[in-house]
Amino acid sequence: MTPHQIDLVQKTFAQVKPIASAAAEMFYARLFVLDPSLRGMFRNDMGKQGAMLMSMIGAAVNGLRNLEALSPVVRQLGARHVKYGVKTEHYATVGDALLWTLEQGLEDDFTPEVRDAWAAAYGLLSEVMQLGAMEAQPA
Repeated sequence: MTPHQIDLVQKTFAQVKPIASAAAEMFYARLFVLDPSLRGMFRNDMGKQGAMLMSMIGAAVNGLRNLEALSPVVRQLGARHVKYGVKTEHYATVGDALLWTLEQGLEDDFTPEVRDAWAAAYGLLSEVMQLGAMEAQPA
């Protein structure tokens, strides 16, 4: 990611923060439309789940300028998600749901440049999560 892309992601996430709860609801609704089989992975209170999602996205967005510190946390997150049944193909679906949610929430501010910046951020973070997931797989 370029420094400009990081700026765009951080700036636009600041715009999403005031609607974090609604954004989380939109995200999960879209996720379950894209892949209804994922609904079974979520047995907890979806309000709490949404708050955790937005908190994790916020931490990742804030950490984009210090990938050395962020990477181990993201790898551990990927390893934990193996226990929930997350598979490699789910990452693309989550990315699609995330970008759709950002488009809905940011409206006209979701420019092609912003979309590309978020796609780059998600691509980077999902790759690191998947490395953590592979390390957590039994040999």
